[in-house]
Amino acid sequence: MTLFHFGNCFALAYFPYLIVYKNSKLSEYSSFWPCVKAGGVYLLTQLCKMIILATFFPTYEVPAGKIDLHGELMKGAVELFDLIGLFVIISQQIGRGDLKILVAGVGWAMAELISMRLLPLWVGARGIEFSWKYIQLSFEANISLAHHIIMAMLIWMWTRNNIEKSVLPLIISLLLLCSSKETLLELLGTLFHFSSFGILCINVLVTLLVGLVATHLYINLCIQDNAWGNPKYH
Repeated sequence: MTLFHFGNCFALAYFPYLIVYKNSKLSEYSSFWPCVKAGGVYLLTQLCKMIILATFFPTYEVPAGKIDLHGELMKGAVELFDLIGLFVIISQQIGRGDLKILVAGVGWAMAELISMRLLPLWVGARGIEFSWKYIQLSFEANISLAHHIIMAMLIWMWTRNNIEKSVLPLIISLLLLCSSKETLLELLGTLFHFSSFGILCINVLVTLLVGLVATHLYINLCIQDNAWGNPKYH
């Protein structure tokens, strides 16, 4: 029974990644190794973040029910390194714009999935007692996949030379929201005492709204490129 529960959680977490890879241009262009390289950039970025946090922002004991606002703000600031890592992947990847977005987003999300969620699933989901915690962890992995593809899409649009200047503040705002989303969700959960399921629902809602706006901007940019005779970018 425990192995069956682990199998369900594992399939729920990992199969969407396989489906995205097999049914997108990643499989068509044999982009497995570029995704692996993107995962390597993810690991290097997380290492730099940990070193910076440990060196310049030491943690302090916080009483129960209190919020270390300064620490959370500093943590949110360090999360900006994720944007730098994704920018490096996109700028180094050769090919169409949509392929760059998929390589950066899927490679980054897969590396996060393996490094942050595989061990908790293997140890916890095989436990004696059933827990919804690991089902939620699997759902979070799916949200993370969409989240990082959206971030890669926004960064790619930000790098374009023909993007309208009036749209840039919106793109930058969405990028800042994406990079600090995890910290903001933790603060919301502490301040308003939301359950883990409530935080998950808010995460889905925020990711969906940002994704809709980013997709709308992306489609408009593709239409603009098509009108200008630059189909290679979309």
